[in-house]
Amino acid sequence: MMIKIKYVNLKRITILLWLSLLIVSCKKEPLVEEELPLPSFVKLAVPSNLPTAPEDPDNPLSKEGIELGRRLFYDTRLSASNRISCASCHHQELAFTDGVALNDKGESRKVLHRHSPALFNLAWANKGLFWDGGSTNLESQAFAPITSPDEMHQDLLIMESELKQIPDYVQRFKLVFQDEIKSKYVAKALAQFQRSLISANSKYDKYIRKEDNIQLSTLELQGLSLVEKKCKGCHSGELFTDYAYHNNGLDSMFSDEHEGIYQGRYRVTFNPLDLGKFKTPSLRNVALTAPYMHDGRFNTLNEVLNHYMNHVKVSVSTDQLMYQNNGEAGIPMSIQEKEAIIAFLNTLSDFDFINNKSISNPHNK
Repeated sequence: MMIKIKYVNLKRITILLWLSLLIVSCKKEPLVEEELPLPSFVKLAVPSNLPTAPEDPDNPLSKEGIELGRRLFYDTRLSASNRISCASCHHQELAFTDGVALNDKGESRKVLHRHSPALFNLAWANKGLFWDGGSTNLESQAFAPITSPDEMHQDLLIMESELKQIPDYVQRFKLVFQDEIKSKYVAKALAQFQRSLISANSKYDKYIRKEDNIQLSTLELQGLSLVEKKCKGCHSGELFTDYAYHNNGLDSMFSDEHEGIYQGRYRVTFNPLDLGKFKTPSLRNVALTAPYMHDGRFNTLNEVLNHYMNHVKVSVSTDQLMYQNNGEAGIPMSIQEKEAIIAFLNTLSDFDFINNKSISNPHNK
């Protein structure tokens, strides 16, 4: 009996040992998360005569993110028909404007009601985007043209699906955002590229920085003095804009047609004092970005100056900066002063910027 009991116990122990070994051998090794490579984070290289560029902690700039944004900016997959890209309305050779007053290149082929704005020095544009400030930042701004029926009219889910068919994009999004392709990352990448578009290498800039022994002519220097005296209220600082909103006397009546698009900043704030106020564009590259104003109504700089001289319209919201004619509306200047101002404005053209291959279409290579 004792021998039998010992045998049974030994048999039981053997079975338990075998089961334990089996369980151990079948147990899965703990999963080790693959460490993804990180993007190379960068700070904007800002010329010495420009203010320090603010950083966006929610969308930090990286070398790879800027390049991804550049590729998306020129990619027609962002539109429903795959024929329109951001660059279709923002041409580098025109400082990322399109050279027409109101374009009809969108999916609906309808004429838009706003002039395509220039795209540069947007890293400092923290008071709203669009002519009326209807978008608070570049990330949110991107969704408007992409989804607008009259512009790119793209379905965001379809856009994601199309981009996921491109292995190169899958890899780039994974590196930059540590995630798969999503529309929010498309907007972030586009914003990174646009923030990198810094223009400050014009003749004027080189003169200010004392580079290459560049000098301004007597006429250009006179124009600089006149701009500082007559225009700096809105076109302030080395960025030549306050990024704020002003009624510069273009109209005295403000129709509520087309969802109030002619009412300017008022359609965002509903403050009657904001009627007819539109965002101040930079004077940089102004000789390259005709036509002018939010609706492209003026074809030349001479027409713009004639407006300020003789055609400022008065309304309750007309900016006080427009009253420079002994308290009356208008900004007086002689023919010779107009010539000097235009001569100076031409010194603000940044030809290095509009010919910079690092911000041009990468898909043409």
